[in-house]
Amino acid sequence: MKFQLLPSTFDENGRASARQHLACFVVDDLIAFDAGSLAISTTAKQKKQIRDVVLSHAHLDHIAGLPLYVDDLFATIKRPIQIHATAEVIEILERDIFNWSIYPRFSELRNDYGVVLEYRPFEIEEDFAVKHLTVKAINVNHKVPSVGFIVSDGKSCFALTNDTSVMGRFWEVLNETENLSAILVECAFPNELSDLACASHHLTPKVLEKELDKFKQNCPIYVVNIKPMYIEQVTRQIMELEIENLCILDVGRIYEF
Repeated sequence: MKFQLLPSTFDENGRASARQHLACFVVDDLIAFDAGSLAISTTAKQKKQIRDVVLSHAHLDHIAGLPLYVDDLFATIKRPIQIHATAEVIEILERDIFNWSIYPRFSELRNDYGVVLEYRPFEIEEDFAVKHLTVKAINVNHKVPSVGFIVSDGKSCFALTNDTSVMGRFWEVLNETENLSAILVECAFPNELSDLACASHHLTPKVLEKELDKFKQNCPIYVVNIKPMYIEQVTRQIMELEIENLCILDVGRIYEF
């Protein structure tokens, strides 16, 4: 299973940087988990193939690229883009984004091939299929209802927390999951901003260290969703933890799990 965190920030020479404003993870060039940079960073191959988008929650940095992605491809979409999300997130998208005032309600529109966008609601802790993958959503602890995911292709399996603070159930489910190849866990703020992290329901390196004590398996653990203004501080503090198998996920790099 191939996995890539799409870039969302670029330097003065137009090259992708490690600073991550938006969240969008692509699996096997076919499925996107969240859609922050979906419109701006997908390759031509990915744009041709990605028709399934799985959403963790409705915060802007996780959905910003979705309206533009549908808009860009509107005339050429033969298989509807399917949005997999909780019923609550679907309601937010229809009410606050695809509401004609902010952007067209694509679920009501058709092109020459038919419907262009469909919703596929999923239930918490119930397996659902997305192309060749089996996905399970687990509640995490964010300021708004949000989920992490356990994703399997039948051979390998990884977990993704997305935005969260201190968790309980997520770790319980992971400890019962066999053949985990990797975990991707957020760590948004440096230790110095612990009050802000707590108020906004994010992790710091110190809190992440305590969280990882709850995990009883042994596999690579990658840090994601670092706020771009604090990437140097958070990276340094993560390294100072000296936790085996813990490192920062490289933006744009293709991993194989």
